[in-house]
Amino acid sequence: MIETQEEHALGTRSSDRERRTKRRFDIEQEVRYKMLYGQRIAETGSGKTMNISSGGVWFTTENMLTTGMPVELSMTWPVLLNDSCPMKLMIYGCVVRSNGKNAAVAIERYEFRTQGSKPLQPFSAPTTFENRVPN
Repeated sequence: MIETQEEHALGTRSSDRERRTKRRFDIEQEVRYKMLYGQRIAETGSGKTMNISSGGVWFTTENMLTTGMPVELSMTWPVLLNDSCPMKLMIYGCVVRSNGKNAAVAIERYEFRTQGSKPLQPFSAPTTFENRVPN
């Protein structure tokens, strides 16, 4: 391997440099994952995101995940929509790396879903009710 003068001066080689082209953000959020086998759920678990970019997610896992398997991730987004509505980020992708307690997923598509601004209150009928018979 031949080093350029700049690489030699900086003490780096082209293979040592960062290969990622997308900016990664250190976002630590609880995440739930579903390993998919066709239309069936093969495995579920939870963990915590370590960092995320528009191209992928690095997160902790309960078990080693199978490389190449499709996966669905679900996480609460840390910012509210219009300062009032919680959001959920759904990520659909493929496991590209797993080392026992961590996994990397390449994002194929994603979507934000609203979770509502308040929990729904159970419907209760009025406590007083008058039956009126028409005359």
